Amino acid sequence: MHKKLFIPGPTEVREDVRKAMDFPMFGHRMPETSELMGSVVEKLQKLLYTENFIIISTSSGTGLMEAASRNCIKNKALHVNCGSFSDRWSSISKACNKDIDILEYEWGKGIHISDIEEKVSTGKYDTVFVTHNQTSTGVMNPIEEIGEMLKDYPDILFCVDAVSSMAGAEIKVDDWNIDFVLASVQKAFALPPGLAIAAASNKAMERSAEAKDKGYYFDFHAFKKYWDKAKQPPTTACLNLIAALNYQLDKVVNKEGIENRFKRHKEMAGLVQDWTRKNFDFFADENYLSPTVTCVKNTRGISVADLNKELGKRGAVISNGYGNLKEKTFRIAHMGDITPDEIKWLLGEIDDIIG
Repeated sequence: MHKKLFIPGPTEVREDVRKAMDFPMFGHRMPETSELMGSVVEKLQKLLYTENFIIISTSSGTGLMEAASRNCIKNKALHVNCGSFSDRWSSISKACNKDIDILEYEWGKGIHISDIEEKVSTGKYDTVFVTHNQTSTGVMNPIEEIGEMLKDYPDILFCVDAVSSMAGAEIKVDDWNIDFVLASVQKAFALPPGLAIAAASNKAMERSAEAKDKGYYFDFHAFKKYWDKAKQPPTTACLNLIAALNYQLDKVVNKEGIENRFKRHKEMAGLVQDWTRKNFDFFADENYLSPTVTCVKNTRGISVADLNKELGKRGAVISNGYGNLKEKTFRIAHMGDITPDEIKWLLGEIDDIIG
C-alpha cells in the first residue's frame, strides 16, 4: 500500500505529474529542448517575481548551494546558521576552501536582522548566506526584511536557500533584493527529486565572472553561455523532469494561480498549527512558523516511530525529528499538492491513534 507522503521531501507526486514525464526522448541539443526550457524559465520568473537569470540544474539543491559558494564569495562570507541545512551550507563553503564566519542561532530560533547588520557593517563580508525555511526546525526567516536592510550594502551579495519554501511561499526576488535563490523540486513543487533551480541577479553573474576556482559543472556562466546560444542546458539534462516541471508550473501559474497556491499553503499550515497548539507545542519560535512544515515538540512523550508505524497501516507517513531531535520532535509537511482536506484527514488519524 502506498503511504501518502506528509514528509518535508520528497513530497507526494500526483499521477498526472508522473505521466508528464512519459514521452519519447529527444536530444538536449534539439529545438524541442529550447522550446521546453524557454517555457519553464518564463513561468519560473513569474513564480519568483523576477527578471533575473534562471539556472536549471540536473542535481540536488545541495549542488546549487555549492554553486553559490563557488561563484558568489569573493573574499569572505557570512553564513547565518539556525538549523541543519544552514549548517550544511557553511560546511560546503568550508569544503570549497572559502573564508567564512558563522552567525549561530539556537535551533528553533529565528534570525534577527539587527544581528546581521551588526556583522555586515564591519565591512568584512562580500556575501551573506541565509536559509529561508529551515526544514529541520519549522522556522521561516524574514528574508524580505534582510534583503531590504542589505540594500544599504550594495557590494554584498544576498544568497538564499529556499529549498523547502519556493512554490509554497511568496518570494519576490527582485523587490526583496535577493541575488541568488535556490530550490530543489521534490518539496513544494511536488515533483520527483533530481532537479534544482535558481535565480541569479546581474550582480551575482558579475561576481561569478571574476570568481576563481569555481569549477566547471556549476559555473553560472556555463549555464548562461548555452542559454544565450539556444536556450539549452550546458550539459545533458534530465528532460523528463524538466517536462514535469513545465507541466506543474503550468498548473501553478495558469490554473491554481500563484497567489492561490500560497493561500492554500497558509490554510494548511493554519490547520496543523491549531492542532499543535491544542495537542502538543511548537519546536520553533511562534513568531517564525513555517507555512510549509511544522516541527512539533513531543511534549506528551509519545513514540513517534510507533505512531508512524500505525499511520503506515492507514496509508500515510510523517517525519520523525531531524538528527538529534529524533523522538523529541516530529514534523508534518503541508506543502506541494497536498490539500486542506488531506491535512484534516491526517490529523484525524493521528488523533485516533494517540487518543
